Amino acid sequence: MLAILKEGKNEITVRIINNSGKGGFVTDKPYKLIVGDKTIDLKGTWKYKLGSKMEPLPGQTFVRWKPVGLYNAMIAPLKNYPIKGVLWYQGEANTKKSLEYGALMETLIENWRTQLKQEKLPFLLVQLPNFMESKTEPTESSWATLRQQQLNTLKVPNTGLAITIDLGEWNDIHPLDKYDVGKRLSLQARKLVYGEKNLTASGPIFQSMKQNGNKLILSFSDIGTGFMIKKGNDLKEFAISGTDGKFVWAKAIFEGDKIVVWNDSVANPVKVRYAWADNPSEANLYNKEDLPASPFEAELK
Repeated sequence: MLAILKEGKNEITVRIINNSGKGGFVTDKPYKLIVGDKTIDLKGTWKYKLGSKMEPLPGQTFVRWKPVGLYNAMIAPLKNYPIKGVLWYQGEANTKKSLEYGALMETLIENWRTQLKQEKLPFLLVQLPNFMESKTEPTESSWATLRQQQLNTLKVPNTGLAITIDLGEWNDIHPLDKYDVGKRLSLQARKLVYGEKNLTASGPIFQSMKQNGNKLILSFSDIGTGFMIKKGNDLKEFAISGTDGKFVWAKAIFEGDKIVVWNDSVANPVKVRYAWADNPSEANLYNKEDLPASPFEAELK
């Protein structure tokens, strides 16, 4: 790079080849030029011109989109290898049909265990991270629905869940922080596969709730050495609804090893949600081991 730059003013040109989407730069990503020990920020307004236009190519047939394409090409050849466990990080492509994900995942686990002749083969899932723009009011979310389906998978024996609701990026479906994803998976593996039973491997997981007047009292597992608020002084991203199903933000406080949530406008709360959004940017419930609580939805029975 030093050989390219000349003394005085330099003009930087970037050639971009784009075959889908809108092209251009991704908002809020870092763009900079590093020359030796100097860094030049490249954010700002750029001029552009169309260099050439290419007509769309014919659609390609991808084996991975065909029934059993991935399995026959990438899983079946492994059937004769000794496998200690499975790390599964996937789900973004299923968010358009979030409600079917749980049944599909359970079927996949059962099938792989059968094919690999290991009825207790460990499966460690990565829950979908935060993605897309955050919302200021409670809202429906197919990403949150799929996270709930992944959370429900924990009822299958010998499964674990790495919660990553704080590791995503609003503008990148493939966030950069894979280190912490791997670290949280390793905690699950150490506890589930390698027998470190006293290890806190997860953030708080919702277990049950009961009603007391206009308040809901929530119980959790995986509290570790105690609850913690990661950012700010108050718990955020809790919402409740009455029988009308209209969710409103709720106040939330710790009471020992429980969390109490309420909103004075809801006299008879029956449902609660936490971090129920594509990108619940204010989710701040953790345990003192610095592991985030899983998003969830629950209803009084």
